Amino acid sequence: MLTARRRATAVAAVALSGALLLTSCGDSDSGSSDAKTLRLWHYEGPDSAMGVAWAEAIKEFERTHPGIKVEFEEKGFEQIQKTAPMVLNSSDAPDLMEYNKGNATAGLLSKQGLLTDLTGEATKRGWDKKLSAGVRTTSQYDANGVMGSGNWYGVPNYAEYTMVFYNKDLFEKHGIAEPTTLAELTAAMDKFVDAGITPLANAGAEYMAQQYLYQLALSKADRAWVDSYELYKGKSDFHDAAWTYGAETFADWVEKGYISEKSSGTKAEDAGVSFIQGKAPILFSGSWWYGRFKAENKFDWGTFLWPDTNLTLGSGGNLWVVPKGAKNKELAYDFIDITMSEKIQNLLGDKGGVPVAADPAAITDPQAKDLIADFNALSDKDGLAFYPDWPVPGFYDVLVSETQKLITGSAEPDAYLDAIGEAYEKDVPEH
Repeated sequence: MLTARRRATAVAAVALSGALLLTSCGDSDSGSSDAKTLRLWHYEGPDSAMGVAWAEAIKEFERTHPGIKVEFEEKGFEQIQKTAPMVLNSSDAPDLMEYNKGNATAGLLSKQGLLTDLTGEATKRGWDKKLSAGVRTTSQYDANGVMGSGNWYGVPNYAEYTMVFYNKDLFEKHGIAEPTTLAELTAAMDKFVDAGITPLANAGAEYMAQQYLYQLALSKADRAWVDSYELYKGKSDFHDAAWTYGAETFADWVEKGYISEKSSGTKAEDAGVSFIQGKAPILFSGSWWYGRFKAENKFDWGTFLWPDTNLTLGSGGNLWVVPKGAKNKELAYDFIDITMSEKIQNLLGDKGGVPVAADPAAITDPQAKDLIADFNALSDKDGLAFYPDWPVPGFYDVLVSETQKLITGSAEPDAYLDAIGEAYEKDVPEH
């Protein structure tokens, strides 16, 4: 997801139009072939879909590589996010690492020469054939670190997207049907407010608030708008109809009580827990929460895609990257290959993830089938629009602080749009 999200359960998705071309033979330095240890870092919780699938992948790797052990270290998302450039420039770099995708993260590291070019391995091992054009958008980066074309610097083996999670028991208690339009969603929120309930779980101190606002903007946008903003294929106007609608509607929702003013300092974990505890009837966030909600919710719940829009937030999952200084690159490639195998992909799907190369018929859990079906529907209509903080380095913090001002009422929508527009233009590459 986004750059500094707190993970709950890992899953993902994305779509961009057009096939993407491969342009390089890859990195010829494959590292030592007689190593006895594969050093692996990732930040997925052990009970998440990704954590379960990758634990099985470790067993499979050690079974197929006698005498070689996987030395796994679980890191925090923020820990890797903040220290990756320093670690990858040192002798302490692991052989394989999970890292966030996008221009401001994997793109920046590729531009700095800290990641191994995986283009040759992607073609030799068929990863390019297993990933749809949209999902592999975040695998490829050009010389300026801009995603969507160029060499492969990472491989996602899952996908993620956002959806509306809702508490069916609370909806039924208040006589509210599942909304199928935005008008019905706002009418449902009005009923909850009238009953003294704040309808939307929100986290102003982290990614969740900016994603509500971005989704509102996306409902008035199209693919060209996304490409201009995320891929610099045109000029973004932060006072256009889409951005204006997003900022004004978000501020209006705070005023109407759909979003609590007190949520300006709330973190994503707090918002998720409020939904799990049955306090908030609605939470709009990513499929990374799916497995956790399935494990911890004690009430009947469901999901639906944001109504009245063709676009929603989402992307290919976080990437397997091989540090340029990795000592055992061939082992790293073998491990990636195992996580892309049908066995591991099917397991990931059954545990509440969105696999990129599974056999749909092998997914047996009904809720998991629905999750994957919604992803496929979004992917088929080119409906995934990345995340708002991706375009330029440091933009995540700008969006957090500026969106907090809308929640507290200390800034008007026009001032908000001025501020994020200025931050974007300051760091956007020449285009």
